[in-house]
Amino acid sequence: MAQRLKLIKPMNAQIQLWRELKHADDRREQSLFLAEGFKVIQELYKSEWDIEALLVLDEKKERLETFLFAIPSTKILYGLTETQWDRLSQDRESEGLIAVVKKPPQKDVYQELKGHPDRLLLLHQVNNPNNLGALLRTAQWFGFDTVLLGTGSVDFTNPKVVRTSMGSLFHLNIVDRVDFYETMPAIKKDYFVIGSHVKKGIHPHPCKQKTALLLGSESHGIPGSLLKSADELWSIPGVVDSDSLSLPQAAAIMMYECASPFRSNRWDVSS
Repeated sequence: MAQRLKLIKPMNAQIQLWRELKHADDRREQSLFLAEGFKVIQELYKSEWDIEALLVLDEKKERLETFLFAIPSTKILYGLTETQWDRLSQDRESEGLIAVVKKPPQKDVYQELKGHPDRLLLLHQVNNPNNLGALLRTAQWFGFDTVLLGTGSVDFTNPKVVRTSMGSLFHLNIVDRVDFYETMPAIKKDYFVIGSHVKKGIHPHPCKQKTALLLGSESHGIPGSLLKSADELWSIPGVVDSDSLSLPQAAAIMMYECASPFRSNRWDVSS
């Protein structure tokens, strides 16, 4: 492998620190988290997020040469043995890449609202990491660039969230630990708030006004006291009498409708 890649052997203390990043409290304390997978890291490099180091599995470095040669020489590359790797990796069939990412400072929700994004995604106590990752990926696709993550939700730097989002989280403005009871009056000043419900509400439809879509956990939904703040409730009709759609499925349908007035020409299948 080319000498300029400078694969450094990490110290045991570094491995231990990176291993501790599996825990939310340690990620918060260190302001670091791990992002694993080739596609995820490709998206990371397209973003403005800071990368502290890139970890490479020694036995797969030859497959990654093209990608590694393109990385700026200022980035620190560590070569890990299989034993060291197994202490960090979340993947059964690892691609051999993990980034150590600097977590951005906690954002102020009111400052983000002053930016007046067209669409907001409000997530109340979404505590399933795979669901949150899927929601972030869908949010990016439909142009929900600002996501407010309510208190009680899973940490968005959770390894499963990062992996399932496939790097979308690096292209979103995410504000976590938001108290929606406190911030909803400020949101309602500029946004038409749509709440979601399994049984009650009208069918999703295109919205021309600036919209904030409020979604809750798959298990518990949105508390009635918070739903009262919504300007409109949406419920997705089905043709069979089943329990409900999954949260990511329902969210995708609703985000599609919210985004429909803003679609570019490339969305028009007739063109």
